[in-house]
Amino acid sequence: MLVKDNNNKKKKKEHSKYYKSISPNIILILIIILIITSLVLQAKASTFMYASCSPSKYDPNSPYQANLNTLLSSIISSSSQSSYNSFVTGSGDNTTTCFGLYQCRNDLNLGDCSACIQSSVNQVNLVCPRAMAASLQLEGCFLSYNHEDFRGKLDTSLVYKKCSSSRSNDGEFFKRRDDVIADLEVAGGIRVSRSGTVQGYSQCLGDLTPGDCRQCVTVAVEELKDACGSAMAADVFLAKCYARYWASGYYIPSANSSGYSDDDIGRTVAIIVGILAGLAIIVVFISFLRKTC
Repeated sequence: MLVKDNNNKKKKKEHSKYYKSISPNIILILIIILIITSLVLQAKASTFMYASCSPSKYDPNSPYQANLNTLLSSIISSSSQSSYNSFVTGSGDNTTTCFGLYQCRNDLNLGDCSACIQSSVNQVNLVCPRAMAASLQLEGCFLSYNHEDFRGKLDTSLVYKKCSSSRSNDGEFFKRRDDVIADLEVAGGIRVSRSGTVQGYSQCLGDLTPGDCRQCVTVAVEELKDACGSAMAADVFLAKCYARYWASGYYIPSANSSGYSDDDIGRTVAIIVGILAGLAIIVVFISFLRKTC
């Protein structure tokens, strides 16, 4: 019995040493997976969609530029704490006072929201240099400023739309799509919907009331049907809200893409995870061989 107990203790000790020898490698690989996944998601969120710049310009080193810089700094700071906020800087006339707001997509965490807003501030300065008013939409966040107060005012003007080149004549697809679109119309702020293989999403800017939001989304979903017809995927952005739908495999990756394709995030992450999982197996196998030799 004593010999058997000693053998058991010896085996447990060997197993413990074995797991200790490979666990740092596995932990390192898992950390790499998380870091790469986070970087891919951040890059996706910062993908450019559209921008609108006013023709009027402010003078360099003017009071308006100072107020705008203060406003953009406040927006960057706030984005690490909240996914939506609005600001006003300056107290003069409409040539010096600056009004602005930002909003992140509600499924972004605050870290990704902050990174997206930082990217939007950098891009708006390049896309709309010295513009008195500008709006910029990235995949994951929206930024807008103006010398006139636009906050809380309903605006359903169409600013951007995109329809997939892939079309469908399948009655089941149209039924599913219409079910999703109808569900989006009841939104009072944010709505995620799914019917079979068709998914949809709508969101209003946080400065709208629930009633104004529903009115805005109603206009947006009508545009989805009228402008994109039988498209397998569609995006419609109005000034104060947006709505989109897509069939599985036809999600809109960006405004710069030539067409719709499989979800780039899912595919990229899957490839990365697959490679790292293979490396993990190799590490385990090598560790096992070292223990047995």
